[in-house]
Amino acid sequence: MKNDHRINLIKLSTVLLLLAGPTLWAQPVLETGGQPMPDEWIDKTTGHKVIRLTKRPGNNMSFYFHNRPFAGNTMVFYGTDYLNTARNDSVKQETGNIPALNKQLYSVDLKTLEVRQLTFQKSPMNGEIVAPQSRLVYYQVRDSVFSTHIDTQETRLVYVFPEGFKGSITTLNSNETLLAGAWTQPRDRGQNRSNPGRPSTFDQIYEARDPRTLFTVDVKTGELQKVFSDSAWLNHVQFSPTVPSLLMFCHEGPWHKVNRIWTIDVNTRDTTLVHRRTMDMEIAGHEWFGPDGRTIWYDLQQPRGATFFVAGFDTQTGERKKYALTRNEWSIHFNLSQDQKLFCGDGGDPRQVARAEDGQWIYLFTPDGDRLKSRKLVNMQHHNYRLEPNVHFSPDGQWVIFRANFEGHTEVYAVAREKPKK
Repeated sequence: MKNDHRINLIKLSTVLLLLAGPTLWAQPVLETGGQPMPDEWIDKTTGHKVIRLTKRPGNNMSFYFHNRPFAGNTMVFYGTDYLNTARNDSVKQETGNIPALNKQLYSVDLKTLEVRQLTFQKSPMNGEIVAPQSRLVYYQVRDSVFSTHIDTQETRLVYVFPEGFKGSITTLNSNETLLAGAWTQPRDRGQNRSNPGRPSTFDQIYEARDPRTLFTVDVKTGELQKVFSDSAWLNHVQFSPTVPSLLMFCHEGPWHKVNRIWTIDVNTRDTTLVHRRTMDMEIAGHEWFGPDGRTIWYDLQQPRGATFFVAGFDTQTGERKKYALTRNEWSIHFNLSQDQKLFCGDGGDPRQVARAEDGQWIYLFTPDGDRLKSRKLVNMQHHNYRLEPNVHFSPDGQWVIFRANFEGHTEVYAVAREKPKK
């Protein structure tokens, strides 16, 4: 009887331990990166749990920071296979430029971590557009736009650009009726994003002053509407996540030369400048919509490389906010939790604009008066920042998701907001 009682106590203790969830002792405590990592570990420096989300062979890439990759508890990402990875040179490995051949879209269930391949395209593809209500992902192959259902993988042709107007889609509005993007001159198509390794190209495209056009495409009727044209480099086109007609775009170029951030109402065609520079070498950029769909947040430096803020502009009231941070806390990209109470950042190495000596971290930020109070989540000392980590909060706000190459190839990871229970 005593032995039976002891066995029952052991069984009960085991069940209670399982119900208690992850504990500190259940995960190896390791220095992050510089070697192959297990699927889960505790960052030795910060004490926070890190997990690999993309458990499949090859290079895997999360979406750009302002492109929302979630449909419910499903996250969409790009991946390629090891055969393609082997064809990459070291620079492409560092920058995370996945080869076009075999680059496909995948999904991962954030609860079960089950990975599924969504697309099976034979030609190069691009586009990071998830429709959370209809559970579709939109992307472009040459001049054709497709949608694929996340659950069924049913794929349909949505639109084909006409000859003479080969635009690129980048965003979908909140009621999932309109795609939008920008058209550029054929001679500089494909060069519409900043390349930190080639500043001369960045300047040349800006100085060319070629005409560019913002457009929308109705996903049901295929109607193309040209909504705005300018002799400026129009980029970072993104719809509000709550206001169907509100479209944000930027005047791309050297940030200290442009009044960068703008909005347009695609129905009335009214445009608004979000932030006007007020001093020499002031810069504002890497803008994104907060979850409320009315506040635009951005990196603000007054002047560049000297004083650092995360600033916000309410498009409905005109109210402005500005949170200060230190040089080391500055991040290439910031993001905001769904409840709008916390920010996260992906840090930066000494080559970035902040010239931070100790900035290679994934950060969590809490507003504290007119400043942001930081907490370090992941030590990124083994990450090559030619690949931008591009942080996102998970839908439940409990994890910060980022991409990194600290294992020698590119993967997508999540770090827990709170430390494990001891």
